Amino acid sequence: MTPKLSNSVLYLMSFSAGLVVANLYYNQPLLNLISETFGATEAAVSNVALATQLGYAFGLLFIVPLGDKLSNHKILQFDFILMILALIAAGMSQTLLALIVSSFFIGFTSAIPQLFIPMAAQMSDEQGRGRAIGIVMSGLLIGILGSRIISGFIGEEFGWRVMYYAATVLMAILFVILKWKLPNLKPNYNGSYGALMMSLWHYFKTEPSLRLAALRGALGFAGLSAFWTTLVFLMEDSFGYGSGVTGTFGIFGIVGALGAIVVGKLSDKVSKNKIIFYSGILLVISWVIFLMSAQSIIGLILGVVLVDLGLQALHITNQNIIFSKNPDARNRVNTIYMVGFFIGGAIGTTLGAIAWQHLGWKGVSWLGTLLSVLILIVHLAYSKKQYKNS
Repeated sequence: MTPKLSNSVLYLMSFSAGLVVANLYYNQPLLNLISETFGATEAAVSNVALATQLGYAFGLLFIVPLGDKLSNHKILQFDFILMILALIAAGMSQTLLALIVSSFFIGFTSAIPQLFIPMAAQMSDEQGRGRAIGIVMSGLLIGILGSRIISGFIGEEFGWRVMYYAATVLMAILFVILKWKLPNLKPNYNGSYGALMMSLWHYFKTEPSLRLAALRGALGFAGLSAFWTTLVFLMEDSFGYGSGVTGTFGIFGIVGALGAIVVGKLSDKVSKNKIIFYSGILLVISWVIFLMSAQSIIGLILGVVLVDLGLQALHITNQNIIFSKNPDARNRVNTIYMVGFFIGGAIGTTLGAIAWQHLGWKGVSWLGTLLSVLILIVHLAYSKKQYKNS
């Protein structure tokens, strides 16, 4: 029998999701420092962020589906050991290639928060599912944004390697807490790992709402990844600020991320179709503000709040939609959705670096605007028949 979700467990999952996912984003404000250490170009060092996101996508694909087959405690034990080793290797890297490889495995093992979201949905009743998803997501998003603040400060004061060593200690402590406090869930799936993985294709092929959610999420996260990857270069070129100031932009993004809780509650009551539409509009507005703010700190701050709020509203509503079906396969449908989401992020990181190199901040802003407009186009073109009853 699945235990009922208590508030203490829910907030533990939210807190843990934030701490683990932070591993993915510590490197972004540090890219300039890493570039100086290895004498690499901005485009070359952006591969550190790219490898981390690709690793995360692979972790989603190969680790998260196991949540429908294995005890969550077994998965945590294997994952945290590999994660801690990868963080140590990153801190000790003597070449850019070694750091890129280590970053891939940091990303691969940091997919664990995506087990917490289906877990929260599984342990919640129908009326509280959106709220539970929103709370876990708010922790995850605060971790994403807060990581940039912390790493920017630590990188500037103590060097970028210290950030990886500090993350190692945090993960060791968190593992002990989770083993002690997190309920041990044992799923009912009895098939082989191969059959489990093959079933991903079945759900992708037969669930059009899942495919559409994955596409919307990928487009939105591609834009956000392009922004955060290139912001550190804009701050250096336009304002002369280093990684510390760049990282503090995460504070303003947290304002948007806190809206995740409100959106989660709304998605239990309000038309999901409408929430997605207005999220797309908000993303377009945020990128237009970025376009006009290459020399304006105030404009950049406003844009960060809006772009994070818009993406989180889109993301949580997407997840509420896909978790409303296939209760025995929530980890697998979340895998399909999140693999698309982070492949979009990896593509956005690459396109953002290219846009910056050739067209500067205007190129990055136009890229984000285009991606946001595409969200609205695909949503309006394909969503009405799928969500007319939402």
